[in-house]
Amino acid sequence: MTLLLTSHKTPIGTLNIIADEDIVLGINLSNITALKASLDVDDQLREMKSVKAIPKISELLNDYFDGDISAINAIKVRQPGAHFSQAAWKAMRKVSAGKVISYADLASRAGSPDAVRAAGSACAKNAIMLVVPCHRIVKTGGALGNYAYGLDKKEWLLSHEGFL
Repeated sequence: MTLLLTSHKTPIGTLNIIADEDIVLGINLSNITALKASLDVDDQLREMKSVKAIPKISELLNDYFDGDISAINAIKVRQPGAHFSQAAWKAMRKVSAGKVISYADLASRAGSPDAVRAAGSACAKNAIMLVVPCHRIVKTGGALGNYAYGLDKKEWLLSHEGFL
């Protein structure tokens, strides 16, 4: 089956999205080349078709940016990564919109309380921004920490979700 590729305009910039039918394989704000490079090797070899919108996924993203901040919870995801990263990404998806947890909390929820640096690394390697909400992970003490697309984007997302 052919993968679907689209660009989706949002208040924080243009999201590049690759999906396998209704499963998101990657979302970024940088560029399509980087997005393709984040895919599993088998998916990188698959044919891709550019489309105006990806059914269901584009609608749910619109709903999120229109104020239904829980809409992205219905989007299915898949990305390659080591066991701990998979556990961290799964834990991130359980952090409700409008809430944040620390990198230490993320490490604990992912099953390795001492793996705080690995939790930060899982955030940095996350290829499905927004839907796997690494923007909801902050430093112990509440400082926002880093964000691959800039702190202004992280602040906007957290404000949109009612945290800031």
